[in-house]
Amino acid sequence: MPAMCVIACSTKDYLPQDTPSANATTEKVFTINNKYADVFLTVNEPSVLDKTKKTKIIIYALPNGNTIEWTAGKKMDKDDDWHYDIQHIAAQTRFLRMNTTPEYNYIVVYAMASQKSWGTWRSVHSADSATILPNIIADMVAMYKQYKPTVILSSHSGGGYFIFEYIKRVKKISPAIERIVFLDSTYGYDEQEHKEKLSSWIKTSKEHFLNVTSYQDSTVVFNGKPLVSPHGGTWWRSKKMQQDLSSSVSFVKNDTSDMLLFAHNNGQVQFKLIKNPEGLIWHTVLVEKNGFIDSILTGTAAAGVGYSFWGQRAYGQYIKDKPMM
Repeated sequence: MPAMCVIACSTKDYLPQDTPSANATTEKVFTINNKYADVFLTVNEPSVLDKTKKTKIIIYALPNGNTIEWTAGKKMDKDDDWHYDIQHIAAQTRFLRMNTTPEYNYIVVYAMASQKSWGTWRSVHSADSATILPNIIADMVAMYKQYKPTVILSSHSGGGYFIFEYIKRVKKISPAIERIVFLDSTYGYDEQEHKEKLSSWIKTSKEHFLNVTSYQDSTVVFNGKPLVSPHGGTWWRSKKMQQDLSSSVSFVKNDTSDMLLFAHNNGQVQFKLIKNPEGLIWHTVLVEKNGFIDSILTGTAAAGVGYSFWGQRAYGQYIKDKPMM
């Protein structure tokens, strides 16, 4: 861990059990809980940060109602809460570190609002979000400055409000951000607030990646009622975002029996929209079926290497008996 002192942080080593690879490393975990209003951060980094490797800081904004422990995931015991088995961000991160792209230092920052809802946090902190959110990003970059990091903003479900609120409040998206990820989390997209800033950021560099993955939630009926309003779900919002961006970004469309795919510049910008004629609820399945791994690798040479999006879990051997905490 870097030598910089962080307010109200505690550190402990986390040793993966049954290490599946001789190259597997221990991890370090520390928390930052009293520095940003109503924000809890838990940072998971490799125990040894290699200065010869490029460093990527993934700020993962949690979905509504989830704890950091649930989001990290663990092997399920008989009486465990089901949330431990629906995201497995810790195991998917280990897959990235050990299998697909070991040439990077991957640091994951789990970002949880105290209200367990970034939408609610946004409302409560409308007066100071313009300071808090950019500061979180800038502080993470400063903490690892010696490793010359880039940042990935990632989100699932209501976590998308973290990213959309950040984009809304800044004049332009920080050049330190190399990738923006929405895993079924585009509920908060607004053309007036986000389109131009996203378009400008994409066009600024070929190394700026946007990944949007959603499913057709508009077909879901739950307890006799539609799960989402006609314009309220991620299916409609994601399609709207793609249509808005198409005025300045060229897309190649591939309409298959299972998915509606839009790609720009060989995946630099990619929309994966999963069709759902059966009306099933796939909100968390998008993440579980290697969705986090895929969202980090789309548009790169490692996309699809050792895993298949919407396939069987490629990271199963990296799920541990206890939460990373």
